[in-house]
Amino acid sequence: MAVDVITFGEAMVRLSPPQFRRLEQASTLDVQIGGAELNTAVALARLGRSSAWVSRLTSNALGRMVANRAREAGVNTEHVVWTPEDRVGVYFLEFGAAPRASSVVYDRKGAAIANIKPGMVDWAKIFKGVLWFHVTGITPALSPTAAETTREALLAAHGLGVKTSIDLNYRVKLWSQAEAGRCMSDLMQFCNVLITTEEDTERVFGITGKDYEDVAAQVAKRFPLQVVALTLRENPLVWKNTWTAIAYQEGKVLRTRTYEVEIVDRLGAGDSFAAGLIHGLLDGDLQKGLDYGVATSAIKHSIPGDFAWINREEVEALLKGGGLRISR
Repeated sequence: MAVDVITFGEAMVRLSPPQFRRLEQASTLDVQIGGAELNTAVALARLGRSSAWVSRLTSNALGRMVANRAREAGVNTEHVVWTPEDRVGVYFLEFGAAPRASSVVYDRKGAAIANIKPGMVDWAKIFKGVLWFHVTGITPALSPTAAETTREALLAAHGLGVKTSIDLNYRVKLWSQAEAGRCMSDLMQFCNVLITTEEDTERVFGITGKDYEDVAAQVAKRFPLQVVALTLRENPLVWKNTWTAIAYQEGKVLRTRTYEVEIVDRLGAGDSFAAGLIHGLLDGDLQKGLDYGVATSAIKHSIPGDFAWINREEVEALLKGGGLRISR
């Protein structure tokens, strides 16, 4: 069954101590499922788009939990590669409060997705009738074979006329800046839309500029991209930020509203932005994508877990200037 959007990447079990406890203090842990590309697929499904997530999962209770949660959120998992080998990755999230930042401890070495190899996924079959393919810089960082498979997928999508987007999503705990720069620069030749931040652009591509607009223009000049989108976060407090984005296309810069967000859980916010952006671009409207991306991700900040349990109606209400009175 063809869907609008395919995403490809890892999802992990997320474990968090409640009530701002340190991991060393924890006696119980809250269980969530999260992973950048799956988070994006979920947000797209919640916005009314059909989405499917491709990954490799171990066929045990944890693997089934991941797939079950994806389906619960409306994401098609029929293209997941199941294996009796390896394991499902886990990460521990410790929520901070100023002046202590939130932090993550990964336990993902040897995860099934890291051992995915070219040829394991029939991309030509999966992309039949699909409009869009999305991946992030996390997936190729997992292993050399994951990087090769990411390239294989992007090349197949590019060859079949499927639009592609990459969220740069640099993770210092997964690879060096030099490794990321080499790999991601190569993948840009198969990318239509790049989503990034000023910080990640400097760390991965070594590109700096006098302002955000200049950075976006330089990225678009270096690589054959149709759109460059930068999310912009100001961090006065751990739990209160301002949030917006810009998009650069053919020499023009598009802007949208800035939101002040009270943060319940910021993980997955950037993935929700990607979903809203893709949603608008599927309608051929970059400004709509920028507006929906920032509004969707602003709401995601208020929702526990990595998934954006939003709906299109509340996003549209926020775009129209919805207030904070109780809805009843």
